[in-house]
Amino acid sequence: MSTPAVQIQNITKTFPVHLRRRRVVAVKNLSLSVETGGIYGLLGPNGSGKSTTLKILLGLVTPDSGSARLFGRDCRDYSSRREVGFLPENPYFYKFLTAAETLRFYGKVCGIPRRELDRRIPELLELAGLSEAADRRVGGFSKGMLQRIGLAQALIQDPSLLVLDEPTAGVDPAGSHQIRDLILDLKKRGKTILLTSHLLEQVQEICDRVGIMARGEMVREGPLGDLVAVKNQTEFVVENATPELAAQIERLVRESPAKLVAARQPQRSLETVFLELTSKN
Repeated sequence: MSTPAVQIQNITKTFPVHLRRRRVVAVKNLSLSVETGGIYGLLGPNGSGKSTTLKILLGLVTPDSGSARLFGRDCRDYSSRREVGFLPENPYFYKFLTAAETLRFYGKVCGIPRRELDRRIPELLELAGLSEAADRRVGGFSKGMLQRIGLAQALIQDPSLLVLDEPTAGVDPAGSHQIRDLILDLKKRGKTILLTSHLLEQVQEICDRVGIMARGEMVREGPLGDLVAVKNQTEFVVENATPELAAQIERLVRESPAKLVAARQPQRSLETVFLELTSKN
């Protein structure tokens, strides 16, 4: 069995409130595991402890108790973060740099040799759909483009794990769709992804496993299919069914111990309709 990309066991973190002389519990006895090659969605309302959890994994905050490991290494060990790329919710980039210069800057910070950067920068710009914007200053980028250049910089050292904090925050539906497809493409390339998001529909489309936090605790966790399944119900989707066939199915159900809850046409999401109507042919 392979070592999990992320392994959190019973971590607790409190912060002092100096004026009130007490401590606030940000994360309480939290445990979760992210398997290599999967997409894990960490969900919860504001103040639920998601950001604190990510900061602990990135070594920015030390837990009061418990342990957090990245690919088997303690997250407090600097070497554990060599395999991690991070995109914060509101990334900041130097506005006077171009997209290519931005990636080169972060590559140099990571100590990547010049020849390696000459090869990787065009590849990452193409992956992020920004090849045509390589020489444009990021100060003129849209929110969606900023998020995509953020993803590219998170990939500059070819990490095995990507930690994405609200990767589509403030992005319009078309840009959000592009970022979603990019995340799925990264999974196909063998990357492991841990993300937080308030866009539950998008999480449902891309995540393999989901954890839901509230008040610093994990309240539900498991495979996505198990979380969204309606117990004791089975859904059949039939194409080109005649009225006679539909009536026959309903009659069979009525004659059995089962109960017909609803008979309706399947619906598409509003996002799908929006993209179909606004995308260029």
